[in-house]
Amino acid sequence: MPVDRRPLAIFLMGPTASGKTALACALSEQFPLDLISVDSALVYRGLDIGAAKPDAATRARYPHALIDIRDPAQPYSAADFSADAQAAMRRSSDAGRIPLLVGGTGLYFRALQRGLSSLPEADAEVRAQLAEEASVIGWDGMHRRLAELDPAAATRIKSADTQRIQRALEVIALTGLPLSAQQQGGRGQPFPWRVLKLALLPEDRAPLHARIAQRFDDMLRHGLLDEVRALRQRGDLAADLPAIRAVGYRQAWEHLDGLYDAAELRDRGIFATRQLAKRQITWLRSELDARVLDPERGGLQQRATEALRLFLGSN
Repeated sequence: MPVDRRPLAIFLMGPTASGKTALACALSEQFPLDLISVDSALVYRGLDIGAAKPDAATRARYPHALIDIRDPAQPYSAADFSADAQAAMRRSSDAGRIPLLVGGTGLYFRALQRGLSSLPEADAEVRAQLAEEASVIGWDGMHRRLAELDPAAATRIKSADTQRIQRALEVIALTGLPLSAQQQGGRGQPFPWRVLKLALLPEDRAPLHARIAQRFDDMLRHGLLDEVRALRQRGDLAADLPAIRAVGYRQAWEHLDGLYDAAELRDRGIFATRQLAKRQITWLRSELDARVLDPERGGLQQRATEALRLFLGSN
């Protein structure tokens, strides 16, 4: 059997508030690791408190690539991440070190390792036409149209997710093919790194839910609303931008719009974060080649260390 000579990499994945960052920092004390963030909110400058971004002291001691690389007014795609992450991984491998990618954005991990299908670029004219049609029949009507044209995509996309509905219909208009069929494509070549996947998956979610509630309360106490006020005062940001749609930021933005009071903001923020964690856990369970570590069991760092030693020692 031929020897696999690809450089090594670690994926440390888990739901929000599962302790990924602390574990990644601890592991980097023991192994020659370069930390690379895999988080769709941490890429944005100015999203600090609500994104649970590692503080300046932590990042000074444990540098993370791909944090604070975009202005909130600029969209950042999975394709952008894949290109940036591979560049950071190459720099790490070329230096004789091991990239450790840590985060919970499943789409980014999938795009990096498996590739993305070649979908058409956005077309302003088609989008304008779809928006005009939506103003007549509503986005529920547009979702029903999508269900007729691409049932698989309509099942995945909620009727309230106007951006994804528009994109799915745009792809059909431009290519004549369902979005779901085109998304079956991907990377044609093996991933350039051999990867150990560690998935932090709690068997009992109650402690995770308690941490989520505590962390959101801490965010509010430490100035989440002031952070969002500062973003609003810029004047060039809107609620439909990906940065502002991030969990916590959307709810704070809507609260400042007067849609609900502070008590409901807290309830909605905690609920949205729990729903995010649920989606992340569902994704992680589909990663059948990952080594599962229960973060609620004692000795998490020791178990992760043993997994890394076995992986690195076999090469």
